[in-house]
Amino acid sequence: MRLNGSQIVAESLLREGVEVMFGLPGGAIMPLYDVWSQYPQIKHVLVRHEQGAAHMADGYARAKNTVGVCLGTSGPGATNLVTGILNAHMDSAPIVAITANVASKFIGSDAFQEADITGITIPVTKQNYLVRRVEDLPRVMKEAFHIARTGRPGPVHVDIPKDILVATTEFKYPDSVNLPGFQPSAEGNIAQIRKAVRLIEQAKRPVIIAGHGVILSAAFDELRKFAEATNIPVVTTLLGIGSISETHPLSLQMMGMHGWVHCNYAIHNSDLIIGIGNRFDDRACGDFERFAPHAKIVHVDIDPAEIGKNVKVDVPIVGDVKRVLQKLQPEIDVCAEKSEWLAQIDEWRRTYPPKRYPDDTPVLYQPQVMRAIQDATHGDAIVVADVGQHQMFAAQHFTFTEPNSFITSGGLGTMGFSLPAAIGAQYARPDKTV
Repeated sequence: MRLNGSQIVAESLLREGVEVMFGLPGGAIMPLYDVWSQYPQIKHVLVRHEQGAAHMADGYARAKNTVGVCLGTSGPGATNLVTGILNAHMDSAPIVAITANVASKFIGSDAFQEADITGITIPVTKQNYLVRRVEDLPRVMKEAFHIARTGRPGPVHVDIPKDILVATTEFKYPDSVNLPGFQPSAEGNIAQIRKAVRLIEQAKRPVIIAGHGVILSAAFDELRKFAEATNIPVVTTLLGIGSISETHPLSLQMMGMHGWVHCNYAIHNSDLIIGIGNRFDDRACGDFERFAPHAKIVHVDIDPAEIGKNVKVDVPIVGDVKRVLQKLQPEIDVCAEKSEWLAQIDEWRRTYPPKRYPDDTPVLYQPQVMRAIQDATHGDAIVVADVGQHQMFAAQHFTFTEPNSFITSGGLGTMGFSLPAAIGAQYARPDKTV
């Protein structure tokens, strides 16, 4: 099948299961838009600014646990995507950003609307490509989706000069990728897992910190079963909300500078922290030197760069959260008694409750608003929060019981995220209230 570069991009998206993409046309990317009418299976959502396209792809990816796709033209079209790409990078959202560039012969000449967008996106992507031969395009597209969704998810950028979009070649989509330098360790080392088990069995005041990795790995059942089998309470990070139902008896809810007092007291007084798919960031931990001063720390994460980055870890386990928990739980024999520890946490919860407001006040308070939204949706909704105080009101006062039900900009704190991300989430989950 002989196709031009634009058709190759479209055929590649079909083979990767893409149903929706978000973008804005422009001069350099026009050849790609010219072929969309040949591919009615893929819906294109027209945005008014490319940053919105990246956030929509991000919200789509998180709501559906799949790869989101966004498009931008050369120069400012591509650079407008960068904030959204960085947001996805910091929150481990798998997106593929496709941009067009000026024709190959003009690259490096400061041509009209030229930007070194691959140079610009190096620090904010897992990988990026400048496609110089149309023959390479099928392989590049296959690799882009594989890298975006494999290991720790994240954004991949593909930049295609305009002449490559119109050049033709024989099209054959690869069945697999060959990336010797990209082999994420998913299983977890059994020797390290057994070291963690010994600490878990002996701990009298343990706490699980559930992060975004639990949601990305879809390890909800594994986390719940592990917590129940060991009787260990679970706190969540901001992006870990939804990893365990907040109505579960072992759920303590959110930790950190905007979290609950009893969560932070539990962490500070613990003798073992089990970090699962979290990154021990400053908003959650505060002063790293004073974090959990009496605790040993076990850290499970698929990204080895996160382990030991901010806090000293006693037992590192590099692997996919779901697979590690599946291996870890059968190794556990008898755990130490924890009734006294759980009673102490309950006492802190009673002593330092959230501030309460009467329901009949003439003034409307933020917890009342959150409860009203909760009642109106019966809690069955995807809540997409922007950034600021309202983000924390939602995290604190809405009770989340389902996975992928809370979407927000965590690491980058991008104001303006919520509306486009909510649009993306609605396209991903048309059956849900967003």
